[in-house]
Amino acid sequence: MAKKNTAEIGFEKQIWEAADVLRGNMDASEYKHVVLGLIFLKYISDKFEERYDELIKEGDGFEEDKDEYASENVFWVPKDARWNEIAKNAHNEEIGVKIDEAMRDIEKENHLLKDILPKTFSRPELNKQVLGEVVDLFTNIQMADHGDKKDILGRTYEYCLSKFAENEGKKAGEFYTPASIVKTLIEIIKPFNGRVYDPCCGSGGMFVQSKNFIENHQGNIKNISIYGQDSNPTTWKMAKMNLAIRGIEADLGGHHGDTFLNDLHKTLKADFILANPPFNLKKWGQEKLQDDVRWKYGIPPRGNANYAWIQHMIHHLAPNGKLGIVLANGSLSSTTSGEGKIRENIIKNDLIEGIVALPTQLFYTTGIPVCLWIINRNKKQKGKTLFIDAREMGIMVSRKLRELNDEDIGLIGQAFEDFENDKLEEEKGFSAIATTEKIAKHDYILTPGRYVGFKDPEDDGIPFEEKMSELANELDELFKKSNELEKDIRKSLGEIGFEF
Repeated sequence: MAKKNTAEIGFEKQIWEAADVLRGNMDASEYKHVVLGLIFLKYISDKFEERYDELIKEGDGFEEDKDEYASENVFWVPKDARWNEIAKNAHNEEIGVKIDEAMRDIEKENHLLKDILPKTFSRPELNKQVLGEVVDLFTNIQMADHGDKKDILGRTYEYCLSKFAENEGKKAGEFYTPASIVKTLIEIIKPFNGRVYDPCCGSGGMFVQSKNFIENHQGNIKNISIYGQDSNPTTWKMAKMNLAIRGIEADLGGHHGDTFLNDLHKTLKADFILANPPFNLKKWGQEKLQDDVRWKYGIPPRGNANYAWIQHMIHHLAPNGKLGIVLANGSLSSTTSGEGKIRENIIKNDLIEGIVALPTQLFYTTGIPVCLWIINRNKKQKGKTLFIDAREMGIMVSRKLRELNDEDIGLIGQAFEDFENDKLEEEKGFSAIATTEKIAKHDYILTPGRYVGFKDPEDDGIPFEEKMSELANELDELFKKSNELEKDIRKSLGEIGFEF
């Protein structure tokens, strides 16, 4: 058996590459539940063993008392479901059955996990020998938190989610928002205290990054309450596991549910809302919601849910609440089916604090350009909106995918902070402040390029006359070559009987 290794660097990649051998002929959408399920099982077992050892040291004989675990928000793991039992059976042909039974036993003992955990490890297409080798790998690496070390396993869960998103393409939009987009929203919104809500929470990335932001700024995660919902039952389960693995308590409703047709948090007024809803969703149930209280600014069109999402979130925003939402760029300028009028009404109500145009290729799922809407019920800068053009930001991390780096995210976040504090120095081509009156002159279109303009060309120190002389010489040479080519072409055509 390999020597115990608690190193964090590269561990996520190591787990992914090892577990990826398990795939065989399985579809990525099925396979991810095997990998994420194993990570989750190892995590809660490590946490349990950590608490178990503490109770043994205390010497009061309470190490098998469930209440001693519940009081510390640690899931109770029955004896036969503990990782040491799984590890003993790693190379048994029935290892898949053993893991499935462990999942069922854990669900029975922890009502919060009821019907959440995957139980597909005994399926024939899963190579049991390779499964045993992956169990060995997990056994040899300690995954519980220690002191001030970051949660290794939580990072691994997130890393694997991103890899599955990369592999699944368009389907990935149901469960994953790229981390750099989430971090940008968090940097702008700054959800330190109060109720945080995501009405289409996917696998819970907005909540995880909120937790990271708070911890990185010496805040206390206990100062926020988390609420969420998702219509996809599988994605909803993934979110429950992702949050549990991070030690985040959240109210995601007792089940999955369609946010428009079955709002599970009807009375909620959130202090912060962060969301990446499905872009340009067509069939969203408009015909059943004509008189809905949420449509304060106009009934959203039947064929596009963008303005239904915006108004749903505004409806759930507290009096001093702030929200950030990722939308397709069409939302900034569309006038079809009443969308332009809804946008105009929202602008006139002085709710839009800022708009950020993002670069393309940030998503695994689509190459369409997207933007961030920042809405604030109680703006510091009344009657003004900040426009950011970040389309030139980011670096390509692969042939198809771009990411915003920490410097990019910091610049965007700082621009909003300076704007709020009336200290922003506008930068042509990047940032601009527009009054509601100016936006009205642009027919209430919110495309940042209309307001920020173009960057001034950099001065390379060469005098204008010298540049023009050089360009004129180049143009003269091109004209000469053009004339020569024209003569050659006429000659060639003449040789085959075509004159003109």
